[in-house]
Amino acid sequence: LAVLLLAAKFGVPVCPHAGGVGLCEFVRHLSMVDYACVSASLENRVCEFVDHLHEHFVDPVRIRNARYVAPELPGYSTEILPASLAAHDFPGGSVWR
Repeated sequence: LAVLLLAAKFGVPVCPHAGGVGLCEFVRHLSMVDYACVSASLENRVCEFVDHLHEHFVDPVRIRNARYVAPELPGYSTEILPASLAAHDFPGGSVWR
C-alpha cells in the first residue's frame, strides 16, 4: 500500500509482482485498493498474472476481459484448500511419495 501511495505521489507506474504461489490471489486486492482509493482509474494500470496453481486455493483468482475480478469472500484470498495442504505436507504428503 505504501508503494502505491508513493508511486502515485511521484507519478511512477507500478506493476505488482504476482509470479509465486498465491500471489495472484493476493495482488488482486492491491489492484482493487489502487482503483478505489488511489488512482480511480483503469488507465495505465497493470498487474502481473501467472496462470499456475490456482486450483489449490479456496477463492482462486479469476480473470475476465483481461482484468482481475473482485473477490467475493472476505480476507486476502490466500487460504489453501485442506486437501492441497495434506497432499503437500512434507514428508508424508502424497506428492512426496
